Order: sequence, then structure tokens, then C-alpha cells
Amino acid sequence: MKKLFILIFTFTFFNSISYADKNMKIGSKGVLDEVTRVIKVKMYDNYYQPNSFSIKAGETIKFEVENLGILVHEFNIANKMMHIKHQPEMSKMAENGILLPFSIDKEKMKKMAKMDKSMGHSHSNSVLLEPKQKGEIIWKFINAVNIEIACNVPGHYQAGMIAKVDIN
Repeated sequence: MKKLFILIFTFTFFNSISYADKNMKIGSKGVLDEVTRVIKVKMYDNYYQPNSFSIKAGETIKFEVENLGILVHEFNIANKMMHIKHQPEMSKMAENGILLPFSIDKEKMKKMAKMDKSMGHSHSNSVLLEPKQKGEIIWKFINAVNIEIACNVPGHYQAGMIAKVDIN
């Protein structure tokens, strides 16, 4: 009986996570012609400036992101569930010597991505930057809810490198 309960609980728990994740909309990659405004974002060691964003539903934003910290950082638009699911990929990149504290081994990243595409870190909702690097994301916040901006470099999310997103 106990084994049956554990089996049912596990099945229900993991199916509810998958179901919730599918229904958590984050928007989609935007196009330059539809950008309604540009937001400049500075990343420091474990915080963003600004640390919150007010966005209109349906708005297309161009985020110009600059890493002014001494560590590698990520600017990732997602919901909490997606951040949590992305963190093991980032840890795997660190374990394989791709993601280093102060740099990214891009050659190793290319090689590893051929075997495991998650090691390529090519997501339209994210930019991963070494210190002093700049990047950009164009994002359309259509049907977007429960969004947060976060850095999923190992330990950074846990240290509070999260920015709030209010969608009106």
C-alpha cells in the first residue's frame, strides 16, 4: 500500500509540474521593427540595475545588457519553474569547464554543444556574458505572466540575482 501511495504521489507531483510549466507563458522572441522601447540593464555581481521592470502586456522590449561585474552573469527571462529547470544545465556547463567564474570557454562550448545542445546556451530569452561584455535580447511580452529576470550561473539565483517583472 505504501509503495502504491508513493507511486501515485510521484506521478501526480511530476505531472502537475509539467502541466503548470506548459501553462506559464513567458512571451516570445521579438523583432526589431516592433520594439516599443529600449531598456538598458547593468549586471553587477549578483544584482541587476534596474532591479525591477514594469512592462505593458504585449509590449516588445529591446534589452541592452552590459555585465559590469567581475563574474560571468546571465540575463534570463523566464518563470521560476523554468529558471529552476535551467540551473542544472548551467551547473553542467560549469562542471565541464565551459562556464568559469570569470570567463566562458566558447570553443569548448561549441564542441560540447554538438553532443548536448543544452551546452550551447543559445536561448532567445537569455544572454550569458563575460565581464565587460554587452548583449541584447528583443522580447515580446504577449500572454506573459509570472515572469522574473534571473541569473542561473551556479549560486547566483540563490544569492538573489533576480529582478521583478510587473506586467500590466
